[in-house]
Amino acid sequence: MRQRTMGRLGWQVSEIGYGMWGIGGGPGGFTGWDYDTAPACLDQAVEQGCTFFDTAWVYGRGVSERMLGDLLRRHPGERLRIATKVPPLNREWPPRPGDTLDDAFPPGHIREYVHKSLENLGVERIDLLQFHVWEDRWADDERWQRVVSELKADGLIDGFGISVNRWEPANVLRAIDTGLVDVVQVIYNLFDQAPEDELFARAQRDDIGIIARVPFDEGGLTGRLSRDTVFPEDDWRAVYFGPENLGPTVDRAEALAKLLPEGMSLPELSLRFILDHPAVSTVIPGMRRSAHVTANLGVSDGRPLDPALREELRAHRWDRQPTAWSM
Repeated sequence: MRQRTMGRLGWQVSEIGYGMWGIGGGPGGFTGWDYDTAPACLDQAVEQGCTFFDTAWVYGRGVSERMLGDLLRRHPGERLRIATKVPPLNREWPPRPGDTLDDAFPPGHIREYVHKSLENLGVERIDLLQFHVWEDRWADDERWQRVVSELKADGLIDGFGISVNRWEPANVLRAIDTGLVDVVQVIYNLFDQAPEDELFARAQRDDIGIIARVPFDEGGLTGRLSRDTVFPEDDWRAVYFGPENLGPTVDRAEALAKLLPEGMSLPELSLRFILDHPAVSTVIPGMRRSAHVTANLGVSDGRPLDPALREELRAHRWDRQPTAWSM
């Protein structure tokens, strides 16, 4: 497994990490996860060289964090990096237009969830603590700045990051100005190329780590969706892939499939596209089955995309605006 540097934190992490939303559940939630299968998949990932795991308290309301705590104890000789997230107090993903810092991340709430995560993980220090949503108009509020600085000074967290809202990759630049943000987690994939416009250049200039999430557009870039796909009602993809989004997603995925080099799947192409950008520190696909672990981690082989193919892929950029169904 190839390694990359997590920005100014200086950590060497696997360039393909492990995203835990699909295992632990989350806001809206996925169906099809299996708590009995998950530990074996996590162990397999470690054995194949994965060293970065991204979770959040809300993924199973602590269940995902406890899984990772167990993983750490099963592999005491491995240097595994764990990132988790503080949920917004009001449980709004993304923040509503009028939400204030008090609605999402008042200082007492941040500290409460840091201690919950420490307990769930069974560690004394969290490698990377992230805010699970963000609104850049909060950036100048000294209260979150103070608590993040204190958490670092107290040795409770090593690094701090922000997981930016879907389709709003620049909605973090003022927070970066504070000097407190070590890492930004952002949606970046074959469709969602907008982070290249401003965020990635800024991250490279200021040595900010980049975690690329949702590499397969919640399944839209797996090549397995059809216009007849129906998700269970309690699966949030039933909303995401509603009438406004399912058909256009399938059309665009079919167009991309025509560009696939011989022997390459659409998920592999998606991962290779992401890894081709030097600003990316790690990409975190969800891996709920052993086959997913093998296929995704196997892409970390150092083979770059053909430059001509990458230029063709740029034409498949799909700029979208946050909506009621996009979360």
